[in-house]
Amino acid sequence: MSASDDPRRVHFQSPEYLVDRLDAIADLFDKDRTDLLVEAIREYIEETADSETFQELVATKYYDDQLEFETVKQLAGAETAQRLRLLKADLEDEPLDLATPDDVDIYDGDPTTVDTAANDDR
Repeated sequence: MSASDDPRRVHFQSPEYLVDRLDAIADLFDKDRTDLLVEAIREYIEETADSETFQELVATKYYDDQLEFETVKQLAGAETAQRLRLLKADLEDEPLDLATPDDVDIYDGDPTTVDTAANDDR
């Protein structure tokens, strides 16, 4: 068990009927209430983190400097966080200093036409 897996006591309030249902389910499966809560939270987090809407929200907030890189790593995973970091760096880079194109008319000359009716006789 790593340091991040060490249990942490969390206190929250819930409607009584949810606690009663949770206890009934725990009894049915011969499990502890805490085990069911941890399992439900884990499943919710995995489902949420995999959603496109969530990923877009994390990216947007990171690009707008509303989330730190370490937070993005926690929310979206190390690989996605690194990809977002690289993309953000690209977005923040100065544009290339390219000369403006010459005013050359690439359409100089007469246009070519094609008679499509001739190809329909095959």
